[in-house]
Amino acid sequence: MSGLLAGKRLLVTGIITDQSIAFSVAKLAQEQGATVVLTGFGRLSLVERIAKRLPNEAPVIELDVQNKEHLDGLADKVREHVDGLDGVVHSIGFAPQSCLGGGFMSAPWEDVATALHVSTYSYKSLASAVLPLMGRGGAFVGLTFDAQLAWPVYDWMGVAKAGLESASRYLALHLGSQGIRSNLVSAGPLRTMAAKSIPGFDQFEDEWVRRAPLGWDLGDQESAAKACLALLSDWFPATTGEIVHVDGGFHAVGA
Repeated sequence: MSGLLAGKRLLVTGIITDQSIAFSVAKLAQEQGATVVLTGFGRLSLVERIAKRLPNEAPVIELDVQNKEHLDGLADKVREHVDGLDGVVHSIGFAPQSCLGGGFMSAPWEDVATALHVSTYSYKSLASAVLPLMGRGGAFVGLTFDAQLAWPVYDWMGVAKAGLESASRYLALHLGSQGIRSNLVSAGPLRTMAAKSIPGFDQFEDEWVRRAPLGWDLGDQESAAKACLALLSDWFPATTGEIVHVDGGFHAVGA
């Protein structure tokens, strides 16, 4: 078997549609020789339908990251399909509508807590759940949206992503002694289902396309997916706690 991820066993979370970055990760990973297991939340039948569009249909495990029973049983569910894991992709995020679209000052704590639980704490809880399946050389890769700055309409999800970026660094710190890496890919704005759910998210898309030194394609999920695959591979053995920007270079320039 040949390919960048030949023989790797991966768990990929967060597929909602075939426009999801996670779908591109799963598709390219299979094409590069990996065995892929998926998790889904909510309309599981929809995720199972999307899984049939992969080069090889992948099994789908139900996972609500706020459900302790789901997390406690995840490793055993994964073992039904593979005997261990070499990599995990965290593509999970959610914030109630009150936390987005200009609601920063008015969002109630209960809704903010949900955003932080699902979008930030889940990175650590997912890692804890699957750690028994992982050995040296394993890798966690998460997806973020540049949290160095405050973005219009992103509000508490921006705070949650800042927390995610910090959580990845702490995961890198605490799992490094086991030879396990943690890195994030910071993708530019993409017209995914997640983005469409954020009121007004399109207001800076044109600016991104105009200002990114390399230009920016709002429909190109594969560029971010390829970065995820690189970080899951053996080609970054000494890289952890890193954030790789896949945004056309927008983060690096001012006006």
